[in-house]
Amino acid sequence: MPRVAKKSAKPPERDILKLIPASEHRPQPSSRRIGIHTSTAGGVETSAERAWRLGCNTLQIFSSSPRMWRPMDISPKQCETMARLRAEYDLKPLVIHANYLINAAGTNPEILEKSVSALRAEMQRAISICSEYVVLHPGSFRGCSREQGLNNACEAIARASDGLNMAENGLTLLIENTAGAEFSLGSSFENVADLIAALARKIPVASCIDTCHTHVRGYDIVSEEGYAETMRQLDATVGLANVRVWHCNDARAACGSKLDRHEHIGKGSIGLEPFRRLLNDPRHAHAAFILETPIDEPLDDLHNVEVLKALVS
Repeated sequence: MPRVAKKSAKPPERDILKLIPASEHRPQPSSRRIGIHTSTAGGVETSAERAWRLGCNTLQIFSSSPRMWRPMDISPKQCETMARLRAEYDLKPLVIHANYLINAAGTNPEILEKSVSALRAEMQRAISICSEYVVLHPGSFRGCSREQGLNNACEAIARASDGLNMAENGLTLLIENTAGAEFSLGSSFENVADLIAALARKIPVASCIDTCHTHVRGYDIVSEEGYAETMRQLDATVGLANVRVWHCNDARAACGSKLDRHEHIGKGSIGLEPFRRLLNDPRHAHAAFILETPIDEPLDDLHNVEVLKALVS
């Protein structure tokens, strides 16, 4: 008797556009800009609708595939729709996270040229959709010294931004701190500050600080005393006023592990209280707080947004 193939179970729906009706409104936070990295499936402009249904008043997106060199085109109509929805839903700032393949600090000539082209394309798309920020991981300096990696990154970023008139177009590049992997540029606050200082002569530049990266790099943000000391170090190097975006992610790994594994807010080794402290610190009132938490189950994105919002006093 022939074996009958079993039908595979349909994966659960995770798209918030299909889980929450357009008529359902969720209150937005009044004193902080809180959002989440949002899908652009169906077109970049759909991310604004998703963010609104999640109750966000800011958002982060990929403007193209984060793991492919091939760029994505954004039409003028999509840009117009995105601008209209952002104005209607009060979504600001709009943050673009740059392609993960970009390695501005590297020495491989082929990868470096691709990185320059890809970063330039990210900035061009950011300008076309009126994004305020592009977040960049500086890359790996494997094969050279940290100082040379810093010089490589500055030169590559300068080439990528040449002639784009970032200041006139309201665009700022944000250097993100990293989790501390070997040869990773930007794993310390001092690294980030050095990049900002070198680039500030050429382009508008500031920083994005990731809570998970900070924690697993070895900075204490969990204890009250540790948080105060970490903020002191951050202010003395990068400057708290220069932290325009906080990536709010709990961590699956321990402090100092250097393992970049994001966890749901309050479910990891950071816990709820550090996020409450961060969100209510008046020194961060100017910043946007963007979640990059996993979606393991339907509505996980909504749950994480609502947990973060509930921490604001």
